[in-house]
Amino acid sequence: MNIHSIPTKPFNDQKPGTSGLRKRVPAFQQPHYLENFVQSIFDTIAAPPGATLTLGGDGRYYNREAIQIILKMAAANGFGRVLVGQGGILSTPAASCIIRKYQTYGGIILSASHNPGGPDGDFGIKYNTANGGPAPEKVTEAIFANSKKISQYRILQALDIELDAIGESDIGGMQVQVIDPVVDYADLMASLFDFNAIHGLLNSGFRMKFDAMHAVTGPYAKEIFLNRLDAPADSVMNVVPLEDFGGGHPDPNLTYAHELVEIIYGDNAPDFGAASDGDGDRNMILGKHFFVTPSDSLAVIAANAKLAPGYAKGVAGIARSMPTSAAADRVAAKLGIPCYETPTGWKFFGNLMDAGKVTLCGEESFGTGSDHVREKDGLWAVLFWLNILAAKQQSDAQQLKARQSVEQIMMAHWAQFGRNVYSRHDYEALPSDAANGVMQHLHASFNQLTGAQFGRYTIKTCDDFSYTDPIDGSVSTGQGIRILFSDGSRIVFRLSGTGTEGATLRIYLEAFEPDVNQHHLDAQVALAELIKIALQISELTKRTGRDKPTVIT
Repeated sequence: MNIHSIPTKPFNDQKPGTSGLRKRVPAFQQPHYLENFVQSIFDTIAAPPGATLTLGGDGRYYNREAIQIILKMAAANGFGRVLVGQGGILSTPAASCIIRKYQTYGGIILSASHNPGGPDGDFGIKYNTANGGPAPEKVTEAIFANSKKISQYRILQALDIELDAIGESDIGGMQVQVIDPVVDYADLMASLFDFNAIHGLLNSGFRMKFDAMHAVTGPYAKEIFLNRLDAPADSVMNVVPLEDFGGGHPDPNLTYAHELVEIIYGDNAPDFGAASDGDGDRNMILGKHFFVTPSDSLAVIAANAKLAPGYAKGVAGIARSMPTSAAADRVAAKLGIPCYETPTGWKFFGNLMDAGKVTLCGEESFGTGSDHVREKDGLWAVLFWLNILAAKQQSDAQQLKARQSVEQIMMAHWAQFGRNVYSRHDYEALPSDAANGVMQHLHASFNQLTGAQFGRYTIKTCDDFSYTDPIDGSVSTGQGIRILFSDGSRIVFRLSGTGTEGATLRIYLEAFEPDVNQHHLDAQVALAELIKIALQISELTKRTGRDKPTVIT
């Protein structure tokens, strides 16, 4: 084999964030930049000779080039086999599925998730361990440590592999198997949900619209909704993955999925709408003229889990990230099962799922999932909602018009459990110094804020959330500032770890409303007083110059 050891010098900015290393494409195109990080991964995980690796990405710009580099480096570092998605494509949940089904040593996923793509857009890379989940902090910290002392990387000099044809080829004695990126994942979904019932729903006059946002879930949506469930062709939109996501921002929220939102809130709207993000792990759920918050979506899925065949035996427990509303906690209490509050980042759910402590988990950042894989899963959440809707429709064909809508299901849930009124305000691309200044100011204000009264709200306590993993005892600190009020309401401030430009400051607002007569109120109206308090105590406008959020969800 023609293996080269290439001398290199460390870069000082290769610290993985919440979901791996994310930078602008030109940063990854720098000589040695990608190679340094990949070698740091290989040096850290110390895979045994002949190990199998899973490899794929969301199809964004630079995906194909990066895969060719990684294949040659994998061969030079002793891997015996690589499973790579056809065309370089693997959604993040599908990659987790492949790692688990074929018991590969781990996987490298190329994605910047919901961030924009294209030559001047974002690119990302992360390592998932043998359980299919994102590498835990001890592994990502070790990768970063290795990246700071790297002096060379190993790469095979070889021709590029043909990625568009399913089959096997050899590169330096390493087998590269190009696999269908969709079929294993689609089979897994069919084993979890009642496809017969969903098929009946989608062919009963019920209308849906799924927006793949020109991202990775397009091929998955076509296979599942059109081929397996026989949904009408116009049930899906923007299903061709594009390197720049068609110039859009592949983040499934009310701001960036505006094309879908206009359809769902327009005349002759479909009964159900949904979208997924760049790499397929996030989701947005909509009913006709109605938005379901991710926090409420998790709670509804948990309360109705037994309606899906794969969850008929019940739910062992629920986990949610700290900024996610406590709506799922109320369901867990009624079911008599535990509910765990973790930091943001799917890797924190992995230990709980591996230990059998939880079945369902979710984050307010449009991520929902279960122990079927070790990643959040956009299409899984969409199928769960369709399964619930199908199960709740009238069995009498003459009474199909009486089936429950998304809004009716949500209203019935609130009537039973109460409503955790919730919203997130994102201030994107802030100057890092200004964003850090807001957080430092809040830290310094803990003593004077404790016990302070603002209108009808009294602050009970303030803290910076920390988490001790109940499985391995690891401790994570600095996970977000919590302002907790005596009536159970709260405001959370957190710097996001998923951006590549400046800083994103997120403000999470939550108030519990037990009165069913108030459940129809718009969240921004219901939370107006808390929003005012959040801006007052953070001095955000004065410190950042921003008078309104970039995104409200």
